[in-house]
Amino acid sequence: MAGNQRKSVVSWAPRAVAGGVLMGLANLVPGISGGTMLLAVGIYPRFIEAVADTTRLRLRLQPLLLLAVVAASGGLAILLLAGVLRDLVVHHRWITYSAFIGLTLGGLPLVWRLAQPTVRAFWGGAAGGFAAMVGLALLQSGPTATGSTSSGPFLLAVAGAAGAAAMILPGVSGAYLLLALGQYEPILGAIEQVLEGLSGLDARPIAEATVVLLPVLVGIAFGATVISNAVRFALRRFRQATLGVLMGLLLGAVVGLWPFESPASPAPLQAASALGLAGAGFVLTWTISRFGTTRTDPSGRQ
Repeated sequence: MAGNQRKSVVSWAPRAVAGGVLMGLANLVPGISGGTMLLAVGIYPRFIEAVADTTRLRLRLQPLLLLAVVAASGGLAILLLAGVLRDLVVHHRWITYSAFIGLTLGGLPLVWRLAQPTVRAFWGGAAGGFAAMVGLALLQSGPTATGSTSSGPFLLAVAGAAGAAAMILPGVSGAYLLLALGQYEPILGAIEQVLEGLSGLDARPIAEATVVLLPVLVGIAFGATVISNAVRFALRRFRQATLGVLMGLLLGAVVGLWPFESPASPAPLQAASALGLAGAGFVLTWTISRFGTTRTDPSGRQ
């Protein structure tokens, strides 16, 4: 039994680490969903089951371990790379978005395998998911709130719940929702305060950041509880339609990720570089999603 458990952990642990890192980074980039990254690397079904079981207090070792790996990987990625990624988005948008286009599309083969054999409900769900993502992309291209919005505990908790939605629902951008609520800068500022306190061994900035981050964590816990159980219910009761929606969300997610800010065509070298980055991202997530899977169970579940 212990040997089987070790083999099971080995089958999903690399995908959990990669998914956590990519989820953390994606939640920092407006227009990109952390849940999409979990789906792309092939850990999404197991992650949903783990969150839903844990929030129902069905505490088992492997689900708890998976959540700990994803959370630790995502948290570490955010703490270490938040500033770097924000600079890349501001000054080199085409590099960041080209890579995430490939990372997102790399999950399509996995969802396709999970859905076999497809039925009409799958294609209807795919059409609906794609249309929803196109609509969301158009919405996200509009104006958003600025940092001038107040950051009281309630609004911070709402922002945390929105972040949980982005972690669990592929296609929903947590960074965009934080921008729309006016909480993007306060939350990232609090994260930088934590880093400042840790690097200088100073408890004061950490204590100040806790005032912001604690309500956010409460909101994340509430949002994760509600949404994970809803998604698990949908996957169990309406599997084909739900997988179709997930396929549509993955396809539609790239609509809002056009990497070039200028409407003019990019230079040939830049376009070729963008295609190369997208291709590398595709290969990365496709390879990760294949790790430890079998023909009978592409999701890696036991």
